[in-house]
Amino acid sequence: MTAPMDFAQLSFRALAHATAGEGDQAASLLTTIATNADTHQMYGICCGFAEAGKLMLTRIFGDQAPGPGGMWVLEQIKPGALDDPAEAFAARFLVAYANGDKVMTLDMYQALLESDPDTYTDSVCTLLAEVAGICRTAIKQKRRGS
Repeated sequence: MTAPMDFAQLSFRALAHATAGEGDQAASLLTTIATNADTHQMYGICCGFAEAGKLMLTRIFGDQAPGPGGMWVLEQIKPGALDDPAEAFAARFLVAYANGDKVMTLDMYQALLESDPDTYTDSVCTLLAEVAGICRTAIKQKRRGS
């Protein structure tokens, strides 16, 4: 009998590799996770990535981060970015999660499950990449002493 996979540990390692710019290692771990996790576990993994993103956004924005009753807002940083389904999912899922909107995150994930496999894969990978980018920004900010 094989031991169950520790998806939390594998997800953390994938995020660490992605944050460090080690895309091949992150992709390999994410492939292992996706191959072995069921849809419920993958939803939890997406929420785990979003939680890391939320924590780093709070660190980046400090006292400008939304407080109790406040909300994060999606701002389109580059024209056309939300025209890409994977980028749109990643940004919207992260914002909904950061705002504590569990119904929206679950609905978005359910819709993603009903999409084609390539869109699903691209969207989960993009979520990881976006959160890794946020983590890199927080790390750079901390190193600068901001």
